[in-house]
Amino acid sequence: MLSLRHQIGVVRALSQGKVIAYPTESVYGYGCDPFNQDAVLRLLALKQRPLHKGLILVAADVSQIQPLLAGLTPVQRDQLQSTWPGPVTWLVPDPDSIIPHWVKGDFDSVAVRVSAHPVVKALCRAWGGPIVSTSANRSGQEPARSEFPLKRMRALYGWGADYILPGYTSRTSKPTEIRDLQSGRIIRAG
Repeated sequence: MLSLRHQIGVVRALSQGKVIAYPTESVYGYGCDPFNQDAVLRLLALKQRPLHKGLILVAADVSQIQPLLAGLTPVQRDQLQSTWPGPVTWLVPDPDSIIPHWVKGDFDSVAVRVSAHPVVKALCRAWGGPIVSTSANRSGQEPARSEFPLKRMRALYGWGADYILPGYTSRTSKPTEIRDLQSGRIIRAG
């Protein structure tokens, strides 16, 4: 789904600690390498989002987040896999702190989704692991639903993603659902 040129470009950008923009299930997303603190802090500054709120990770498949699943019960694993790949994000416990605090914010869990979106899957496969995923907008503003406003903001104001992948969102107006794996509670309806 990603051309070789885009695969090389996005991997180079992520390796250099840059912020990328890409189509997701419902909106364009900002992303970066979750293990690069400078990249995550830059993304948070771009969004004007506080660190304590935490961020979502997206992956191409379950194998990319396998270390997070090691301590789960078979019932919990079945819950995750019954909704993946798809537009459901799960809050998964991270008692061993596999994921850095600058991604989790003030939480002991991490928000994770295995995406069914072809561009997200190709992006995570090219990168070789999960990436940060948050809506491409400043906090409190309407998220971008195409690459055009992102390119325009970068051109006009000099801020935004360093690399913008072309593509289409799945054209749904609903955000992805967020559920807590331990309590089963729906945090955000999809």
